[in-house]
Amino acid sequence: MKEKLHIVPHRHQVNRQTRELKNGHRAATLWFTGFSGSGKSTLANQVEQALAGKGYRTYILDGDNIRTGINKDLDFSESGRVENIRRIAEVAKLMNDAGLVVLTAFISPFTKDRQQARTIIGEESFMEIHVDCPLEVCEQRDVKGLYEKARKGLISNFTGIDSPFEVPEKPELKVSTHLEDLESCTDKIIHYIIPRISTNE
Repeated sequence: MKEKLHIVPHRHQVNRQTRELKNGHRAATLWFTGFSGSGKSTLANQVEQALAGKGYRTYILDGDNIRTGINKDLDFSESGRVENIRRIAEVAKLMNDAGLVVLTAFISPFTKDRQQARTIIGEESFMEIHVDCPLEVCEQRDVKGLYEKARKGLISNFTGIDSPFEVPEKPELKVSTHLEDLESCTDKIIHYIIPRISTNE
């Protein structure tokens, strides 16, 4: 590893605590993880709308959107996926420093990568939400047609087909989108998160 010479992070006068005080709430990262088609993006979008409606400052980092910008140079190999999650975590950390509640919607199938994200972002800010849905249900939904392509061999390293998903052992929260409707899942997350980010609790 190259030695990092002459790098001294600057301490700015306006810091995270200042921004949180101005926003009226604490910053945090809600890390949605689950199979493709489990409902991560849909759920993150609904939760963001609910939080924004209550005056919380939010931002969504979504898999496909990130892949068209900051991470468009990465492939879907194991090393590419590891770097994808690392960069996302670093961006989420910066946004938390800006005082925002960040919602990330990424498959993030490997435990070690999610743990690295937790370490980068910080234990006190990171909240893992397992969007639980059986593979067969996700495959029936196949909203993007990805499972069909993976079954035909047109996509390699596809989670659930030829690449594993390591189920979170101790997520902060689990919602089962095949058993509960969108409104119920959203309410469950909102009731969990608000006491943890509100400065009035």
